[in-house]
Amino acid sequence: MKNLSKILIMLFVFTNTFFALAQDEAFEAPEETTLDRNYFQLSSRVGYDFPSYKNNTPYIDYKGGLDLGLSLDYYWNWFGLGADVDFITNSPESTYPTSNLYETDLTTAINEFSLSEEKVTRLFYGIGPNVQYRTSSGKFTAELNTRVGFATIKGGRTYLEGTSTSSGGSNVHPLNFHAGYKDSGVLTFKGQMRFTYFLNKNWGVNAGAYYMKHFDVQELNEDGISALYHPFDYVTENVEQPINALSGEALSRSEPCDCDISSIGVFAGLTYKFTKKNTVKEIANVCPVCQEDHLPHCCATCGCGVTITAKDKFSGEILPNTDVVLQDLNGNIIQSGMTNSYGVIVFNDVMEDDYVIKGKLYNVNLETASIQKDEFKLCKKEGNSIQKVILYGDENFILEGNVAECNEDDGLQTVDIGLKDKVNAGEKHTLSDAEGDFMFHLKQESTYALNGKKDGYYSNEVEVSTSSYSRNKTLFIDFEMCIDPCGKAIKLDNINFDLDKSDILPASIPDLERIVKLMKDNPNIQVEMSSHTDSQGSDAYNKKLSQRRADATVSYIANQGISKDRLIARGAGETELKNTKCANNVPCTDDEHRVNRRTEFKVICF
Repeated sequence: MKNLSKILIMLFVFTNTFFALAQDEAFEAPEETTLDRNYFQLSSRVGYDFPSYKNNTPYIDYKGGLDLGLSLDYYWNWFGLGADVDFITNSPESTYPTSNLYETDLTTAINEFSLSEEKVTRLFYGIGPNVQYRTSSGKFTAELNTRVGFATIKGGRTYLEGTSTSSGGSNVHPLNFHAGYKDSGVLTFKGQMRFTYFLNKNWGVNAGAYYMKHFDVQELNEDGISALYHPFDYVTENVEQPINALSGEALSRSEPCDCDISSIGVFAGLTYKFTKKNTVKEIANVCPVCQEDHLPHCCATCGCGVTITAKDKFSGEILPNTDVVLQDLNGNIIQSGMTNSYGVIVFNDVMEDDYVIKGKLYNVNLETASIQKDEFKLCKKEGNSIQKVILYGDENFILEGNVAECNEDDGLQTVDIGLKDKVNAGEKHTLSDAEGDFMFHLKQESTYALNGKKDGYYSNEVEVSTSSYSRNKTLFIDFEMCIDPCGKAIKLDNINFDLDKSDILPASIPDLERIVKLMKDNPNIQVEMSSHTDSQGSDAYNKKLSQRRADATVSYIANQGISKDRLIARGAGETELKNTKCANNVPCTDDEHRVNRRTEFKVICF
């Protein structure tokens, strides 16, 4: 009853707060506000659960615990359908008296106790109808959710035993026991009140309370016993103070009880509403001056809406982030802006006149469009906004690139990106922005080499060929590249040597040629070649062998026209094992040793 009173008080506070805010909101809201229809809503919650276990165990109570839940609801309007998932934990609590407890002779004290308590977990999943009340602005909602489903309930084993010690030995008494639960597919009902305040069109905070009931939950049976307790008498005669004395034998129940479990709880959480985006027509309907619906006519003081879509002339792709201006015939800018993610911009409150529409994307002008004064008469007559399309007619591709540190997600700022045309001589440079993005215009039927430079970093050269793209199908080429930080050790997987040899094998040449090209592309770097062995053989021998191998790789690179002053050969032997468990005298397989046999290169930036 105490827990129920708390819930009722909290619900009373929630309800009064909700309706007080709702009345204020309704008073301030416009008379005609369109509420969302046909939408999904996802609500998470964290709360506290107050349980009631009706399992005929007089000296075991159950404490409240955590409730984690998720609701997915679909609303047509005030009516909807939803599904819930709840994970709830409760803990049993033995209330059997352990102070002044004696055996039946009233003189032998039970002075040692052992108690084990296992928490109960409940997992519920259900579905059912919803009803809701919304204020005229849609900011406040009150929902009644009902769910019918199934639950899995397990845990809750509780056992208390007492021991009396005497000169003759010890007696152990089972005092209080419940075998707990392990039942799935438990029929469950849940009713829930939820109040939500929306901070914006999509996000809101919620709070509320629920009642949940599990029907006929099956108990466990342990060695023929589901529940047990040892009765006792409260003795006050012939003793200095009242004591609890065991009486008779322990009472046990062998048949599991198909008893109900119920609980009430409170919660708070976040709500996300999946709303539809406004269409172009809906955006164009509102006049910023009048703050009224234009349709089915244009008001005299507001003019008409002009909806402009930017598209690629060849592929038909829409063009987001395109700068658009509306000018009169004297060149005065009437309105300007940038197209949204749908390639659309809407100019409201355009007065009747002749206009020119201009656009620009990445410093390339789009083909202009015009609006004739007579078009406004049709707008006023039919109540439609004026629709115009401006076209991007440049035949080059747009490479939209991003540069990041290799094996990292975040883009790098101020990377000097170089673009070299390998078919038609020419080179361009640009710097990446705060997100690592950069842009180039690329000719058709050409091949380009790109590299990136930044203090403390170096780049391999990468290629992109426009020959594999059709300008009639796409305008944009998405491109990602990475640069490595100086000082990072990079393993060369294909550089291997014959046993006890340091001769360069043919299979190693492609990797070495890659390093030669890297050093030619980046004349301001120095490269350290490191050779590593496994722990087989003596330390001194492995050191000399690895140095010979490092010298051989450096010699090959130098013979390809790279100055030896830019090369360092380092034989590390077995001093830097990757697989550290395969040290000296430790038995390992050849595959385990192979991890340690490697050649690495490290770039040192001047």
